[in-house]
Order: sequence, then C-alpha cells, then structure tokens
Amino acid sequence: MQPHRIGSRALFALGATVLALAVLPVAQAKPDTSDAGSRIAIGDSVMLGARWNLLNRQDFTLVDAAVNRQAATGPSLLRQLGGDLPKNVIVHLGTNGSYPIKTCKQLVKDAGSTRKVFLVTIKVPRLWEPVNNRMLRRCDARFPADQVQIVDWNWAASRHAEEWLYDDGVHLRPAGARAFARIINAAIAKAYPPVTTSPPTPVHLVTSRIFHGHLVNKVALQAS
Repeated sequence: MQPHRIGSRALFALGATVLALAVLPVAQAKPDTSDAGSRIAIGDSVMLGARWNLLNRQDFTLVDAAVNRQAATGPSLLRQLGGDLPKNVIVHLGTNGSYPIKTCKQLVKDAGSTRKVFLVTIKVPRLWEPVNNRMLRRCDARFPADQVQIVDWNWAASRHAEEWLYDDGVHLRPAGARAFARIINAAIAKAYPPVTTSPPTPVHLVTSRIFHGHLVNKVALQAS
C-alpha cells in the first residue's frame, strides 16, 4: 500500500497546484496613451513665460513664442513648418490685439486635417479679451471636435490671478508658468482617452470540487 499512498500525495500536490492557478487574478488591461504623440506650440509673450515648463516634457518638439507677436503671423508660422508639424499643435495668440476669425480658420487649415489644433483662450485686461475669446469659440465650432479644441486659460487664470499672474494681469509668475503648461498638457491628454486592450481569453481550469471527485474515483480504482 506504500506506493498507493505516495501516488495519492502526488495527486493532492497536483490538485493544489491546479487550484492555485485557478484563483490567479486575470491581468488587467493597461491604458495606452501613446496616441497623443508629439506636439509643438506657437504663441506670444505669455507662452514665452512658460516655454521651459512646456519643453520640460519630452513630447514637445518646439515652443515658438515671441514678445509682441500678432495673431496674423500664426498661419505663416505653421506653413513654414509644413510637413514637419507633429500630430498636436497648440496655439496661444491674440494677447496683443485683433484676432480675426479668418486668421484662425486659416491657421487650422494650414495645420492640416490630420492634426489636432488646441486653441488657448487669452487672459489680458484689454477690450479685445472677450472679443478674441468669443472668436476662438466660433472658430472651434467651425471644425470637427476631433480636429480643434479649446483650452480655456482665461477661465483658469481668472480664478488664480494673484497667484499666477504679475500685476499687469497678463504675464506669468513661476506658479502661473507651471499652471499654463499643466493645463495645456491636461487638455491634450483628455483629447486622447486611454485605449485598453481586451484581456486574453480565460483558460478553463479544473475546480477544486471537480478535481477532488476525479481524485476520489482514481484512488478507489487503485484500491480495488
């Protein structure tokens, strides 16, 4: 009977192994945000104040910002880059004056239909602030939602003006520069919802009850 006891122990050990495998959790699918891709930004002196905060992310390949830049220069800046434009284009213009909707529409067209354009609203205590921000929303409405989106810097900055902006109510303190970059990056991330892959098909494993029944039958046969 000694060989029989050894065989039973082996079977029980195998049963424990199968049971352990049966209760292992199925691996959860991991989100994939790689589709967000690289990005560039063009803007005026406000964006210039956050340039290094934006470039601190490896996804940004270029931040072209300049003092006193007018919105009218936007389309030509994008045309100069041409086919080198990455998937995401961030634009913050209109702080320094007029921003016609014709210019905004041309800018989006020059970026190309295969790219996402993020139009950043302005915060500047001048008469053209509400005019330009309304125009940006009208421009946004002229294009598909997956091509153009608004990044509402005006809304956020208005609620943190003392902390984020210098006394001119326009340019960025260090905390404002960090917030500016954070808000833009958050808007891009939101535009690319995480994609999850389906988990692998589960393997049907022997349950402890079924295995125990087979084991008892096998032992009974060996003993007979």
